[in-house]
Amino acid sequence: MVEEGSQAPDFELKGDVGETVKLSQFRGRPVVLYFYPRDDTPGCTKEACAFRDSYDEYLARDAVILGVSRDGEASHQKFKQKYDLPFTLLSDPDHEVAEAYGVWAEKSMYGRKSMGIVRSTFVIAADGIVARAMRGIKVPGHSDKVLEALAA
Repeated sequence: MVEEGSQAPDFELKGDVGETVKLSQFRGRPVVLYFYPRDDTPGCTKEACAFRDSYDEYLARDAVILGVSRDGEASHQKFKQKYDLPFTLLSDPDHEVAEAYGVWAEKSMYGRKSMGIVRSTFVIAADGIVARAMRGIKVPGHSDKVLEALAA
């Protein structure tokens, strides 16, 4: 499990337009790495739109936002277009990166248990160190808390 103060695990995933994205390519800039369960679901849409609505503030801090779910390229493209999301969405179909960050876990929904991504955000400093690890977050006000963490 990734903890604050530790080196963020590097990874390589496909982005929403088929490009390969590596975390290490953003070294020198802070990164907001957020994990979410699924494209175009109510909570995930609210979360993505909150990041979108504050995007200029993230840019002012020179921060990169990367969203990660198990959804594929086509789903990410549709989600981005539908909600005009200005940041990159990454596909983690085998949940390897989610596991590396400790956000792949058993969840209970409607009385059924299954494995899935626990909504979480990691603020990674420009030097690649995890400055803030936020697990099991609630969507309302979350983007504001991430901006506060970037300012710290």
